[in-house]
Amino acid sequence: MLLASAVVVWEWLNEHGRWRPYSPAVSHHIEAVARAGPRAGGSVVLGQADSRLAPYIIDLQSMHQFRQDTGTIRPVRRSYYDPSSAPGKGVVWEWENDSGSWTPYDMDVGITIQRAYEKQHPWVDLSTIGFCYVIDFATMGQINRQTQRKRRVRRRLDMVYPLVSGTLPKSQSWPASPGAAAAPPAPTCACPQCLLVMSVKAAVSAGGLGAATLQPRKAPPAPPAAPKAPAPAPGAKAADGTAAARGSLKVLASQGGRQQAASTPALSSVISAASPPGPGAGSGKASRPGLGTLNRSHLQRLAIAQSRVLIASGVPTVPVKNLNGSSPVNPALAGITGILMSAAGLPVCLTRPPKLVLHPPPVSKSEIQSIPGISHTCRKTTKKQAKKGKTPEEVLKKYLQKVRHPPDEDCTICMERLSAPSGYKGPQPAIKPDLVGKLAKCGHIFHLHCLVAMYNNGNKDGSLQCPTCKTIYGVKTGTQPPGKMEYHIIPHALPGHSDCKTIRIIYNIPPGVQGPEHPNPGKSFTARGFPRHCYLPDSEKGRKVLKLLLVAWDRRLIFAIGTSSTTGESDTVIWNEIHHKTEFGSNLTGHGYPDINYLDNVLAELAAQGITEESLAQEKD
Repeated sequence: MLLASAVVVWEWLNEHGRWRPYSPAVSHHIEAVARAGPRAGGSVVLGQADSRLAPYIIDLQSMHQFRQDTGTIRPVRRSYYDPSSAPGKGVVWEWENDSGSWTPYDMDVGITIQRAYEKQHPWVDLSTIGFCYVIDFATMGQINRQTQRKRRVRRRLDMVYPLVSGTLPKSQSWPASPGAAAAPPAPTCACPQCLLVMSVKAAVSAGGLGAATLQPRKAPPAPPAAPKAPAPAPGAKAADGTAAARGSLKVLASQGGRQQAASTPALSSVISAASPPGPGAGSGKASRPGLGTLNRSHLQRLAIAQSRVLIASGVPTVPVKNLNGSSPVNPALAGITGILMSAAGLPVCLTRPPKLVLHPPPVSKSEIQSIPGISHTCRKTTKKQAKKGKTPEEVLKKYLQKVRHPPDEDCTICMERLSAPSGYKGPQPAIKPDLVGKLAKCGHIFHLHCLVAMYNNGNKDGSLQCPTCKTIYGVKTGTQPPGKMEYHIIPHALPGHSDCKTIRIIYNIPPGVQGPEHPNPGKSFTARGFPRHCYLPDSEKGRKVLKLLLVAWDRRLIFAIGTSSTTGESDTVIWNEIHHKTEFGSNLTGHGYPDINYLDNVLAELAAQGITEESLAQEKD
């Protein structure tokens, strides 16, 4: 136990291993239930705090978030932060994603940004906490240090996260009830979601899961009103516990009329057939197992039997993930909640989750075809050294016009006024710090001193990218490590493109040692997941995308060396903001087909790297 004062932020773990904060309102709701202890039921219905989170329930006993319509389960945690930090002041920092909506930063990132903002720093470098970004407070932008891509950020005020003081538990788990044998409490409200949650707990914690206590019975007529499920008194016999569980089922069934009530006996028989007898079944005493103690094989049989009943009755199926989860609580929550949702008249049926189809069926060498209009079927890249003979000043001279009378504006690189000398404090280039120049195409104005410093910190390949609007001057190249790119046609169609065959691209990059153009020269780098297989439809637009990807490959722009956003590993080969489809026959991860916008999106991403149809003509020249 720790004696302290702190704000509490509830967080959930996403698929990339990052802890994402719930909003202040949702955290207040979760914290209120957690503070109420076991008498509140131990389950939090997030839809009561935010209607957008209606499918989600948090089980405080196991510290997991459960999504009712898919069965997906994620860990949650209760974190403590300094009351003087961003969550204690109601400050939320967000970045604009590709769809134009705003996403809050992870809590530790938001706190770091707010700390720099309060100290009136012109910018903050997030590399100290493992992210390759700079936040520029003057332009309210996030800049990727490797690609120079810029996104908008914003700071907004929200309600303050819940404050706690006194003794804080070191553990973030929800305490178990001292009287675990006591009857489950009544729901905090009479909404269908709360009734559903409490029915799950009644069915599991009451002694009604024994084969001797739940038997098939005839369907009762639908009651005119939904009576409240009676809570069995502590120490009640098994039959009384069973009655409570059945009462909960009847309440749910009555919400939807006769059809739901009629399905209850079938579900009762499923529970009876699939569940093991309780330890006290023979003695008439109710056993009260927790979800974590249920046997996996019994839970599997329970789910399969329930599926058969519902499929036979014509109920539409909805896949439920994690049926084969890593702990018994996963199928327990998915199976039992699915059963009781069905009793409530909801069209749910447990099925196996759809399969991830990464690769096409086997293809023989004789079936592989070259792509018409594209020579060869393989390209290799090696480390290309920067062009020698031209100084940074000579490179910039091609793209700049000198400005004798600078406007009364800030230089967006050093954040000093253009009428004053450059504020760049790094290695000093051989150029006067008060000279100002305007880029010819876009017209943005900077200190020449700052532009030379920016060029020296980049790839020094003879190209320049405007830090404000991202206009590219010259031919932009990247820092992709040496590797091989293969491409050919296979005789299988992608989902959504049944009218054509498929272009398969195979990238292969081995691990190696970083060069002078990489983040950590001389240090080894890893190359995970290679060879990587990617897919395009063999259509006119698909072939156009392939041709431009070949240009991007030759310019070393497909991959880079950095920190993986999926695993958090540093000094590894990562994608360089040109998205590829790596699923052949499914779209479970979002990297597959069908996706009607993908080809247009990837063309836009290539254009952002300076690769357009004009680039094809340049390559021929």
